[in-house]
Amino acid sequence: MTILPAARGAGAEPSNTIPAVVLGGTGYVAGELLRLLSTHPHFKVGAVLSDSQPGEPLAEAFPHLAAACGDTRFASQAEVQQFMTRSPRCALFCAAPHGVSAQLIDSLLSAASAAGTCPRVVDISADFRFSSAAAYEAVYKHPHGAPARLPEFTCAVPEHLGKLETAHVAHPGCFSTATLLASVPLLSLGLIAPTLFVSGVTGSTGAGRKPVAGTHHPLRHSDLYAYNALSHRHAPEIEACARAASGVEAQFAFVPHSGPFARGIHVTVQAQLKKPLDTGGLLAALREFYAGSPFIRVASSAPRVKDVATTNYAHLSAAANGRTVAVMCAIDNLNKGAAGGAVQWMNRMWDLPQTSGLTATAPGWT
Repeated sequence: MTILPAARGAGAEPSNTIPAVVLGGTGYVAGELLRLLSTHPHFKVGAVLSDSQPGEPLAEAFPHLAAACGDTRFASQAEVQQFMTRSPRCALFCAAPHGVSAQLIDSLLSAASAAGTCPRVVDISADFRFSSAAAYEAVYKHPHGAPARLPEFTCAVPEHLGKLETAHVAHPGCFSTATLLASVPLLSLGLIAPTLFVSGVTGSTGAGRKPVAGTHHPLRHSDLYAYNALSHRHAPEIEACARAASGVEAQFAFVPHSGPFARGIHVTVQAQLKKPLDTGGLLAALREFYAGSPFIRVASSAPRVKDVATTNYAHLSAAANGRTVAVMCAIDNLNKGAAGGAVQWMNRMWDLPQTSGLTATAPGWT
């Protein structure tokens, strides 16, 4: 069984330790999950699925995690299923590609249910971000892999949902997380007209590990360019999450950009104010909205990607001129926008402090 030694056998872990499974094991997000889980006080990795590299050492795929991975090897789906069916409780993180995650999760949950075990799932792919198969299929142009599972998932950023009513969570994704953190307060407080214009810049890791022209360093270095302007597939996801979080039907005109850096996302959200408001009043409204959110910092100075890179923190700032508002948000795409947000959700799902394992600050000079 290709699992960490600490997870072998009954009673190998303290009673407050929850075994974790990571699916989609060789990608950037999976690597970030493994990094976060390696120092988490309550979750301990038990199995890491890679259909492409079963039996291969994790350290070969993630040399920077060699000290944490030891001799652990990737598991096959059969081995992961065996691990889950003999673990009474389990935290399942899915970083598999969209179009693959739904069937994989469905299969593992069905096996766990038959064995009487109770895993909780956070899916970081897009497969459970919509409430209906039709909405998913309209965006992704293929049938949903497990439509009967959709009611078991809620899609939201942790800061925007007080009580989770479903067994599992779908993470909104990196561009969506940054955009929602900037825009949901404006909509919820009734400050703006419900048409928002979003300009976002992402680092190259947002495109995944497999090299393509858009992420090839000689093409991306020292350059900046837009892509899929007003037609990006995350726009419908943003609108659905914003509606669920604020109760407002809003339209988002989204223009993403590729930036010449590896990690991070910076978005600027602009909208028309319903009534006059100055910058001070806007910042005060944002601070009050996020008063109970330990990972959100609202400041008068502009947010910078380097100040949040590698962390689960989000930095926001804003400006208003009486007629128009602009809210800026910087996050790390692999952490707050993916793996860190997933761990934050899983902390909540297991009644742990939501900050557990996530309070490391940015290195600053990446």
